[in-house]
Amino acid sequence: MVKVKGKRHRYYPLLTKLKLKIMIITQIQQDIAWADPAENRRRSEEQILAAPQSDLYVLPEMWSTGFATEPEGIAEEGDECASLVWMKQMAARTDAAIAGSIAIHASDGTYRNRFYFVKPDGSVTHYDKRHLFTYGNEHHRYTAGSERVIVEWRGVRFLLQICYDLRFPVFARNHGDYDAAIYVASWPTSRIQPWRALLRARAIENQCYVIAVDRTGSDPACDYCGGTELIDAYGTLVSACPDNTICTITNELDLDALNAFRKKFPVLNDAD
Repeated sequence: MVKVKGKRHRYYPLLTKLKLKIMIITQIQQDIAWADPAENRRRSEEQILAAPQSDLYVLPEMWSTGFATEPEGIAEEGDECASLVWMKQMAARTDAAIAGSIAIHASDGTYRNRFYFVKPDGSVTHYDKRHLFTYGNEHHRYTAGSERVIVEWRGVRFLLQICYDLRFPVFARNHGDYDAAIYVASWPTSRIQPWRALLRARAIENQCYVIAVDRTGSDPACDYCGGTELIDAYGTLVSACPDNTICTITNELDLDALNAFRKKFPVLNDAD
C-alpha cells in the first residue's frame, strides 16, 4: 500500500485549538473485492488505521461491493446495513467522519446508490445518487435521488456527489453554500481523461476544493486505474494517488486561504 502525505501544517494541533480553519482529510484508493462486503470492510479498516489523525476519511463509490448494476444478491440489505454499522464504529474509533457510497436494498424495496457521511457521534447524512449511469443500465435497477445534499463537519461544508454526477455542472453549482465537493466514483480507465478534466472544471467554476476518490483493480465489467486526486480552487492538483496502486493520500484543507481567494476574486457573486 502506498501512502502519500501532502501538505500538512506542522502546528496543526495548535491551529485546531486556536479554531483556525484547517482540516485534515485522507482519501482512500482501493482494489475492491467483488461482492464481498466483509473483505472490503477489512481492507478499508486497514487503510484507515494506517493513516491516523485525519478529520475525514473518504472511500470510493460502492466501496463495499464494487459497482453492481445488477444489485440483486449483491447490494447490502436494509437502511442499517452491516457496512453502515461498520462506518459508525470506525467514525467513533477514529474520532473522524467516514464517507463513501454503498449499494443498498432499502427498506422501501428500492435499490439505492447511497452516499453516507458518518460522524463520530453516530449521526448520519446521506445522499442518493441523482444522475444514474444510463450507459451502464444503472437506471434499470436503482432509484435516483432528487435532493442536493450538503453536510457541515468541523467548520467545513461538503457537497456530496457520486461519479456520473460529475458530468452535470448545474446540479453542483456553488451558491456560496459549500467549501469542498466530494466525488466518489467507480470511473473506469477507458474514460479517465474526462474524469480528470471535469474534476478541474468543477473546482475552478465553483471556487472550491474537489476531493475525488476513485478505485483501482477490476470488476466483471471494467478495469480501473485509480484517479484519486485533491484539487484546489485554482484547479491545481494538490496531491494524487499513483495509478494502479492501493493508496491513501492525506492533505489539509485551508479554509482561511480559500475564503481569502473568494474575497479577492468573487466570481461566485456573478453566477447565473
